Amino acid sequence: MKRVRITALRRTIYPDLIEKYENPMEHACDVKEGQVWIAEGWEKPEGFCDSAWESISAFVMTLAHGGENFYDGWMKNPKTAMISCNDGFRPVSFYLEALDEDSE
Repeated sequence: MKRVRITALRRTIYPDLIEKYENPMEHACDVKEGQVWIAEGWEKPEGFCDSAWESISAFVMTLAHGGENFYDGWMKNPKTAMISCNDGFRPVSFYLEALDEDSE
């Protein structure tokens, strides 16, 4: 299996939706733009958000096992994917890249 780099490229917050629909939360999301994690094969990187992992893990697993070219040419680089987490109030867009390095 290959290692997969996960980079948080963009984080958006919708304060109007939060105010209207979400119960107050003390600790919602710690992800910062530019943060990078390395997935060793299909394993969730330490410190990575559980909810975001559920959104991206199938793509990470596919890339780690050599899969590529999602949705028939969607990405310029076939060994990558751009996937957002499922938080409708503060979504984060993650860039996933299969590395040439084998996982440990």
